Order: sequence, then C-alpha cells, then structure tokens
Amino acid sequence: MSEAEKKSPPKRLTPADVLKGDSPLVLTATLEPIVGDRFQPAGFPEIGHVIYKAPRKDGSTENVCIVDSAASMANHLETVCQRGAHDLDLVDELSGMPYIRCVTNKTKGQTPEKDREVVVTSLTEGHRIASSMFLDGKPLENDSLADSTYAQRLVTKLGIEVPGSSKAHPPPEKWWDVFKTVFEADPNSLVHGVLFPQWQIKIPRALTAHLEAFGAGRVDRSGVKFDKELGPKSDKRVQAIFAVDDATAESIRATFVLDVSLIRSLGRKKSEATLGLSERQQEFLVALALWKIQKLLASPFRFRSGCHLRRTTLKSCEQEVEIEVNIAQAIKGAGLDKRPVTDVFWPREELYRDGQADAAKSAEEDEASEETEG
Repeated sequence: MSEAEKKSPPKRLTPADVLKGDSPLVLTATLEPIVGDRFQPAGFPEIGHVIYKAPRKDGSTENVCIVDSAASMANHLETVCQRGAHDLDLVDELSGMPYIRCVTNKTKGQTPEKDREVVVTSLTEGHRIASSMFLDGKPLENDSLADSTYAQRLVTKLGIEVPGSSKAHPPPEKWWDVFKTVFEADPNSLVHGVLFPQWQIKIPRALTAHLEAFGAGRVDRSGVKFDKELGPKSDKRVQAIFAVDDATAESIRATFVLDVSLIRSLGRKKSEATLGLSERQQEFLVALALWKIQKLLASPFRFRSGCHLRRTTLKSCEQEVEIEVNIAQAIKGAGLDKRPVTDVFWPREELYRDGQADAAKSAEEDEASEETEG
C-alpha cells in the first residue's frame, strides 16, 4: 500500500461538534504565493515590514515576518461577507443575518423614505456596532425616523440606564441582556469583539487570527510614480521614486484561534429559562466563525495588492481537517432569518460638506490669520 493510500481522510469540523469540544480550537493553514516566491507583508512607508528573530527550543533563532496582524485579519474575515470591495450587500449565503447600515439621502433635502443610499455597515466600520456612525444616528422604522438615537435605544434594551447618572455599568444579571441585544442586532460583533467605553462594556474577540512567514528574508526593490503637477495651466510631470520591500519565506502560515469557552459563556440554562444566548445561537456564532475561515481559504485571496496567496493545507493539532458548515441553516436555527437589517439615518448635509463652501471658509480663515499676524 502506498503512502497516499495509507493517508487518513481529513477530520470533519462541524459547528455542533466544535461547540461541545475542547477550547480553544486552533486551526493552522499553510499558504503560498500564487505566482513566484515573493509577497508583500503589511508595512509602513520608510519603515517597511517587521522581521524578528524568534527563539527556538534547540537554542537557534528563526526569522519570522508579520504578514498581517490580528486586526488586519479580522478585516479580511469580514470582507468575505460582502459581495465585493465596493458592494456592501451581504453575499447570498448570509441572507437573513442581521447587521446595521448607516444610510443617508442621495439628494440633499430629500426625505430618507423616498431617497436612500448606504454609506457604511457594521461589517465595514472598525468599531462595528459601537461606531458613532450608528450610535449617534437615528434608526429608521417602517420608513419613519425615530425620535431617539440608536444609542438611546440600545441603552434601554441593554438595561443599563442609570437615572441621574452620566455613567453606566451593567450589573452582573444584565450581561445576559447585553449578549442577547448585541447578538440580535449584529452577531458579527460577538465573533470579532466589541467595545462600548461609555458604558464600560467590552466583549473580547471570539475569533483571533494572524498571518506569519517563517524563515523570512527581505527583498528590497524600487518603484516609480508619475504625477501631473496640480494647477489648471500646469503640464509638468513629477517623477517620484520610492522604496518597496517584499519578502520571501520557507513557509507562510495563517493561524485561527476560536475561543469556544467564551462563546459558551454567552448563555446558559437556569431551570427552564435561557439566560443570554441559547445553544442554537451559540452554535451559530461558531458556524459563522468557521464559515469565515472556510471562505477566506477556499480560493486564492488577495491580502493586499502584492500578497495574493492560496491555501495548501488546513490542520488542527497536526491533523488535516475539513470544515463542514451550512451557514443558511445555522442562521435559521438561531432564529435570525426573520430579523430585519437595522438602518440608521444621517442627513446628507451632516455627512458631506460642500467642497466650494469649505474652500471659501479656508480662504477666509487664511485672510483673517494674515490680518492678525500683520
């Protein structure tokens, strides 16, 4: 029998099994560039990317490059939920999953029920449901603008309102309402973590990921950019030469850590009552996390313009695994398929300023400054 024939089939990972299994679940994917051997790690101009010497048990060191941080990987894992980079609608597989949209009127002065466009969503905003784009706006209900802000609505649902006080903190028994309220409005925020500093509510990441390259080396090269000089009568072109640093590596690994214990802590049974999230709702959070990982690794993914990688293996504890998740069924099982998307409205004139008005105001300020200095 050949070695290929002796190879055992990959272990199946289902949301139900993961929820009841050991915590944390650690998945490691090996990746490779789709073309050549160079790739572009995360970095900053004039600083480049980070390569550090990691100590090994035998006393040696290995060059390790940080390709993407946990925050950047969270962004990538949210990107796969959208139809495209410039299309904020959810993919068909996630149809029914609730989330929040910041909307405005397309034309200045128009009412939101007649004329509306999406600006950002809770899957594109860095603070997710806790973003001021949602909290400070007013929700739309049946095409009518609410009297209170979304933050005021949340405080009531969270049960943390303290009369006569400018501060709030959920008492222990109210945390179940916190978990349930966030889940019903935007379950994605429970997967990647959310922070409401004004209410002292912090829910850490359930899913943490990072991307690293091992046995890494730096590749220095240059680039050139041509820019036409600004000005109505200028026909000059400016040539800018800049440094670019890529990397090569013996191996590239993406690591995904799912804190199953944290998800299980978001709800429990007490006698006949359910506190916080039900088991099916907890299972949905696991399913969403697994679906995101599966989607990110299913086909070559462009982490940035010069970092187009494809998966070669996916393992847990050195055993090859295969993710099996029916996300549509998980959405329905958690009772989310009938919950509407929340639209929070901002008037266009508050989101976008007129360019000419800003220029005129700037000119007036410059003139006033010159008069003061003179």
